[in-house]
Amino acid sequence: MTTTCLVVMGVSGVGKSTIAKRLADRLGWAMAEGDEYHSEENIAKMEAGTPLTDQDRMPWLRNIRDWIGEQDAAGRNTVVTCSALKRSYRDMLRRTSARVLFVHLSASAEVIASRLSERTGHFMPPRLLDSQFGDLEPLAEDEPGITVDVADSPEHITDEVLKELRLAPEGTA
Repeated sequence: MTTTCLVVMGVSGVGKSTIAKRLADRLGWAMAEGDEYHSEENIAKMEAGTPLTDQDRMPWLRNIRDWIGEQDAAGRNTVVTCSALKRSYRDMLRRTSARVLFVHLSASAEVIASRLSERTGHFMPPRLLDSQFGDLEPLAEDEPGITVDVADSPEHITDEVLKELRLAPEGTA
């Protein structure tokens, strides 16, 4: 049986970790924080304010894809955070036997900049936000997933994602 992986995606500061945790908790699925799969070199680049290149991101994306595949082989449905800004990145993540669905969390640059100005303890500096919006390729109609505006509460966003993707917690009909 094929498992499902929700990739909660979007620019830095959009709320990926918050929504992914809520989804994983509600569904009873395993969760991974995509940032944990970055190399030390990538983290150092971002901390220094240098945007990552496609070449920098490929090993990171392969690591996340491999985790998805390992969880699928173990029969576990999953949720993972990953910016997945470009279609080519999302195509990489789908190269697994699991069914991969994308949850694109979306907001204006102004909303995200405000959130980032209040965030502490993260390696991604607010000054890289413009480069992320520059790289962002919204989900195309032929890509599996949904786009959700993050203006509402995390609880409402979680409810909306579950409803739109027709997902229910494990053990329920």
